[in-house]
Amino acid sequence: MKIKQPKPFTFEAGPRAVLLLHGFTGHSADVRMLGRFLEKKGYTSHAPIYRGHGLPPEELIHTNPDQWWEDVKKGLYHLKQLGYEEIAVAGLSLGGVLGLKLAYSENIKAMIPMCAPMFYDNETELSQAFRMFAKEYKQLEQMDDATITEEVALLVENSKDLFVELGKTITDVKKNVDTIYTPVFVVQARKDQIINTESATYIYENVESDQKDIKWYEESGHVITLGKEKEQLHEDIFQFLEGLDWKI
Repeated sequence: MKIKQPKPFTFEAGPRAVLLLHGFTGHSADVRMLGRFLEKKGYTSHAPIYRGHGLPPEELIHTNPDQWWEDVKKGLYHLKQLGYEEIAVAGLSLGGVLGLKLAYSENIKAMIPMCAPMFYDNETELSQAFRMFAKEYKQLEQMDDATITEEVALLVENSKDLFVELGKTITDVKKNVDTIYTPVFVVQARKDQIINTESATYIYENVESDQKDIKWYEESGHVITLGKEKEQLHEDIFQFLEGLDWKI
């Protein structure tokens, strides 16, 4: 079975722009509904896809967080090249981590981390998401159960170096969130079983932003952008964006 590969998207609507960043093992579909919602509200959005993502897991483990960071910066510069001067960022999970890095490395309008990890545990957190992703991908390829089990085990073994680098990236960003002064809206799903939900409180308490808020979504899991409270999330993000001091 041939699996259709996802693509980045750009929805141009108005002079205010939002960079949308997907999660680890995910791709632009993670944030497409949010992009369409923002488009209807007059906001332009762009969602890149990091190297190795949207592809078989074998491709993913041959990339690294430094490359994903470069892809995030390219996404920001893509919007700037299109003429957008004021750009907010909303990132899911790993996208939230990389978005927070943007917030202290680049000039952005605001940052919305959604279920973004700050505490890294290789055994129970993002490696668990990778294992699930690899299994589901193999199922889509219509492999038998024995082959799936064998290939997933091999992938997990071969991904150890990647997770060491991913852990370093998360830890490095955690150490620098207290240098963030841009407005921040922290989003966290209460039923998140992938990351340590104390991450949300850590971000909220440690950013130095004068304008900051945090909201817990009681019925949502980790991929909050696709969950049952996504309409409320969309509206909350819109209201946060509307409350910013835009030039235009």
